Formats: sequence, structure tokens, C-alpha cells
Amino acid sequence: MTTPIRALVFDVFGTLVDWRSGVARELRTHLHIGADEAEALADAWRDEYQPAMEAVRAGRIGFCKLDVLHRRNLDIVLERFGHDADEATRLELNLAWHRLDAWPDVTPALRALRDRFRLAPCSNGNISLMADLARRNGWHWDAILGAEHARDYKPKLEVYRAAADAFDCAPNEVLMVAAHSSDLEAAARAGMRTAFIARPDEHGPGRGESAALVPVDFSAADLGALADVLRKPA
Repeated sequence: MTTPIRALVFDVFGTLVDWRSGVARELRTHLHIGADEAEALADAWRDEYQPAMEAVRAGRIGFCKLDVLHRRNLDIVLERFGHDADEATRLELNLAWHRLDAWPDVTPALRALRDRFRLAPCSNGNISLMADLARRNGWHWDAILGAEHARDYKPKLEVYRAAADAFDCAPNEVLMVAAHSSDLEAAARAGMRTAFIARPDEHGPGRGESAALVPVDFSAADLGALADVLRKPA
């Protein structure tokens, strides 16, 4: 008999929110630049994401919140692009990640899933960032889990295991939902069930994952489609 799923945990950047459009929008506004440069700068900022977290995962620096890493990365890319923004502008730009909009399918799907499952982010974003995104988009979490809770960054297995433990669940009672195969591969190694959500335009038109590159338990075109499957009577 298959172990029932008791909780769903979610990747957020790319899976639940359209980070690229939101960050580019704020870069256009605060730096007074065109759309093409704003998108290039947003991509460059995001490209610094994994190297910055790897410094923490590898123990080269101690754990710090993603807001701190985002600010370091912002300073790097502003210098690279030749923008001498003042401190107030940099502080405001760093909050762009707190003001991202959900993909259209997300908010109603989370509302539907909450009737049956415990729900939480399992993101590399810090707790205040996750809280701000929830308030902006009308989400209701049962907890905020992920990197700050585990004091490490995905795809370290402890981040996933700590999320399951927080809900007093065995890992195989938790479904990790993400639009990134690498995230789901790590979650599966931690013992979780996995669900892939297609976000083919995450990094720009046709530049996201449209299909899982690893074995998963569920695969769906969007979160609403996954909710329909999970809410069917067993």
C-alpha cells in the first residue's frame, strides 16, 4: 500500500513566482534603463545565485540569509554593468525579490490544496522573504521551511529532511514540488516524493524546463493540474 502524502513543500523562485519579470521590472524602474538591459541584468544577478550559495554549502563562509547573498551579488552585477547606484537604490532593489508576482495558476491551486494537505515553502529564500511573497500573493502557509530553517542551502539533503521533520512526517510522506529537475533529484535522494511543474518560460521564452529530466512521481503542466490529480479520491 502506498504511503499517503501528508504535506507538500514547494520550491518558490521559478516554480511559484516569475522572478525574472519581477526583478527586471524593478531594475527598469530604479535604474531607469530599457527592458533589454533590465532583463540581461536580472539574468546576471540570478547567475550569481548558485555560486554564492555554494560558498555556504562548501563551508567557505558561514550561513547567512539569502537577502545578504542577493545584496552581495547585486553589487557585483551593478559594477559589471557600469551602474553606480546609491545605497538607497541598492537597498530598494534588493527588496525586488520580496515583491515578485505568482504565476497565474499558483494562488488558486494553493488554496485548493490547503484543504487536504499541510503546505510550506522549502526554498533557499529566507523567512522574511517568503512571508512577504505570501502576503503579496495571498498565500497561507502552515509553516515557512527551507534554508533558514535548516541553516544550509538546497540541494543539501538536510534542507529537505528538516522540512519533513518540522511537520513530524517521514520524508516519503512529503511531496516536494518544483520546476527544477536538480531540486527534485535531491529531494528524492532525501526520501521525499517528487512533483515536477513545467515552467518553460522561467528564464525567458522557451528557456525553462518543460519536462522533468529525472524520474518523478508526478508531472504536471501547472500547479492547478497537479492539484486536480492530488485532490482526487484515493
